[in-house]
Amino acid sequence: MEFATGYSSPMDSGNSGYVGLGSKDIIRDVITEVADDLPGIPETFDYARQTIPGTGVGDIGMSLPMGIAAGNIRGIAAKMRTGVANLEIQFPGTGRGNRQSQTPELYGKLDRQALWELAKVNKVNLTTHASFGISGLSGQDPNSGNFNQEYRKVAIDEVKRAIEFAVDTADGGSVVVHTGEFQRPISEQEWADGGKSFRGYNDEPERATLRVVDWRTGQVLSQVRKNQIVYRPDWVTNEKERYQDSNGHWVEKGDFIDYENNKVMPGDDELYRRVPKFDKETGRFKVTPWTFDRFKEEAAKLNKGKTRDQWKTPEEMFIRASIESQYGQSKGWALYHANRFEGSKQNLEKLKETKAFYENLKEKLTPEKWDELKRTGVQGMVPPGQDPVEYLNRSIFSTRHDIENIRQGSVGYEQSAEESRLLLRYAQPIEKYALEKSVAGYAEAAMHAYNLTKEKKLKKPVFIALENIFPESYGSHPQELKSLIFKAREGMAKLLVEQKKVGNMEQAMKIAENHVKATFDTGHVNTWRKYFQAKSGETVEKTNDRFKTWLLDQTEDLAKSKIIGNIHLADNMGYQDDHLAPGQGTTPVKEMIAILKKHGYSGALTVEPGADATTDMSDFHGLMKTWRYFGSQVHGMTLGSPAKGDMFWKNVQNSYFRYMERPYFVFGNYAPSNDWTLWSGVPLE
Repeated sequence: MEFATGYSSPMDSGNSGYVGLGSKDIIRDVITEVADDLPGIPETFDYARQTIPGTGVGDIGMSLPMGIAAGNIRGIAAKMRTGVANLEIQFPGTGRGNRQSQTPELYGKLDRQALWELAKVNKVNLTTHASFGISGLSGQDPNSGNFNQEYRKVAIDEVKRAIEFAVDTADGGSVVVHTGEFQRPISEQEWADGGKSFRGYNDEPERATLRVVDWRTGQVLSQVRKNQIVYRPDWVTNEKERYQDSNGHWVEKGDFIDYENNKVMPGDDELYRRVPKFDKETGRFKVTPWTFDRFKEEAAKLNKGKTRDQWKTPEEMFIRASIESQYGQSKGWALYHANRFEGSKQNLEKLKETKAFYENLKEKLTPEKWDELKRTGVQGMVPPGQDPVEYLNRSIFSTRHDIENIRQGSVGYEQSAEESRLLLRYAQPIEKYALEKSVAGYAEAAMHAYNLTKEKKLKKPVFIALENIFPESYGSHPQELKSLIFKAREGMAKLLVEQKKVGNMEQAMKIAENHVKATFDTGHVNTWRKYFQAKSGETVEKTNDRFKTWLLDQTEDLAKSKIIGNIHLADNMGYQDDHLAPGQGTTPVKEMIAILKKHGYSGALTVEPGADATTDMSDFHGLMKTWRYFGSQVHGMTLGSPAKGDMFWKNVQNSYFRYMERPYFVFGNYAPSNDWTLWSGVPLE
């Protein structure tokens, strides 16, 4: 089907006064195409026009990254005049802005007032997108991979200033925030079915990297690979029936015991007091290789009877084993040096006493007798040819250095052992640590939105709209996005109660629902296609059909949850987010939107042109392709003497794209002469 809209060219005969999109000689009616057998969708269509209600020219808008697609207020105004109903003002910059990477603070009070007026006059709905430069609010530094609270503060501030921009220019509405809280192995997530449904690479289920963070510092402690083997001591445990030890404690079968058969009581110092089995035949202590599966089993045993928040993950158990090894080495060296300390001290005292004896003896002996003593030496104390006093002075000096080394070494190893023991308490899986920070950050940003909504008495609340980002990072999977929204709402509700804004959690949760929502990006979710796993013997077409079913099921699940407050329309081939116009890739965008509409979605629909700005004539062509894709009739018209008497503004689809009245500006042959002005002296545009 040929696209009937576009700009005129010198070859368009008879169209020298061309206005609008397309020519009246090539008008086409383009309709939506949805599979008849798609369950639950056909009833959402208006079969009279073969379109999805709420997806016409007057409903679908476009994004506007500032510094890329427009450079100033005049650039925004030019986009409004193309006929868009919605514009999402996007900010690529972070921190201090520049011409190519603009930020909200490049637009002051006058600019914001002008943008507000332009939107009202042109009846354009504005939404806002916070900086592209932030990926979630967990505070993970993209360079080091560690979590940095200063970096997290910068990210939260970016969201806050986007919120303030939305308040000033749009009287509220959505503020899109990229998720991407941290990277995690895809195959290890619950929804990945152990890598059978999704996996990052072929052998990820066997080689996946799991990370553990020090809660105190945010530093990633270790990257655990599932195919690693860790050797652990084979601890002595009670293998007999229940008995009472010498300390009066009952010892159950399987409890840790020491070499005197006393129970090793649970607690922070348990690690000190466990003892390894000794193999008399080899004369060595026993160690056993542990695979990741054994750590899974150990975690499962520990988690019995505990809430999910108290669960230990296999990677935590893995790290615990590594830290135990470090602790054991440090403790062993600390004890070794400590045992040498007392003997060295005694030796020093003996040397000092001996030195005092020979100093006294030297005073009493004649020089000849002392020289004779030096020649013969002192058996067991001073070798022949050495001055006893000088030799003992050197020995005392050396022994004092030995004591210093022993002391420093023992204390250093003891400190290292204690730090390892503390680390066991503060080591957390990356997901637990990062999500706690993320939820707190989103709750803080949502409170800012709530406070400004109340203070400015906005008719519509300003809300943060968390966007599903790329598959490699947390927040991109629909189930992760949903979980993040619910947790952020709960976090905001707790703040509302703590700050006495409301009286109870039920009321607070209702408020939070208005200030924390999701932005669902159709292109981002389609990039999961590259990680979707084919079944044995399955054709590519069959795999793609199953992926499409999964995609639509996830869309319906999100729609039913009522968390979506904003939608980005984009397409791709399932690999990278290159922002093809909807209908140009493999994403079932129409079916997805039909599902969302069926469940009551009525918010913004924003096309994010990307590829068309490079491979076609402009980003606006991406929007036109989307209008066509959703079945909107885009009509053109000429100026001059029409061949037929049907040249009215209403002949253009939705009049001037959406209004039954004339547009807010005139040009060409209809424009008045430059000599004519209003009484105010302001020229017409």
